[in-house]
Amino acid sequence: MRIRAKLSALALALLGSLVARGMIIEDFERGDVDLSWQIVNDSVMGGISNSSLDRIDDQTVRFSGILSLENNGGFASVRASGRIPDMSGSRAIVIRTKGDGRADQLRLRMSNGWRAPDYSATFATKLGQWQTHVIPLRDFVAGWRGRTIRDAPPLDPAQIRSIGILLGDKNPGGFSLDIDWIKATENSGGKI
Repeated sequence: MRIRAKLSALALALLGSLVARGMIIEDFERGDVDLSWQIVNDSVMGGISNSSLDRIDDQTVRFSGILSLENNGGFASVRASGRIPDMSGSRAIVIRTKGDGRADQLRLRMSNGWRAPDYSATFATKLGQWQTHVIPLRDFVAGWRGRTIRDAPPLDPAQIRSIGILLGDKNPGGFSLDIDWIKATENSGGKI
């Protein structure tokens, strides 16, 4: 048990070091990050899911709402564009969240155009627990409207123009995801 406790402490120290070295993409505490967040739900295709992004304290926002499968719906999302920092050399995105036990997607785009592919990676949350998710850029898969794009160009961190969160797990009902911050890092986290 002592060895396991020491290994866990070492893993936490390494994760803390990784996060500390990260470049801030969005820190909801700072207030000086120039990103414009907007809601994009399945209503753009006839669905009736709804969501919002609300500040819940001085450093955290909550993405929440109701996911509906009616009218061929099934997703709720929030995304930001604006002054995304140059992430050249980054190998992973790190996000700190407190979820509701559902699986959310982190989504990146290399263009602000509405027909641009999304590069997505899923992260699982634990009900009511703060978690730091390290998602290597190599794990992001290109897609558009729920379909994988096999011949899409590779995700280039220097070209990322938009970042977002999407819930589309086909489980109708209420959802909630608190977000503390989002960073980019040169370490992919694979060894942690």
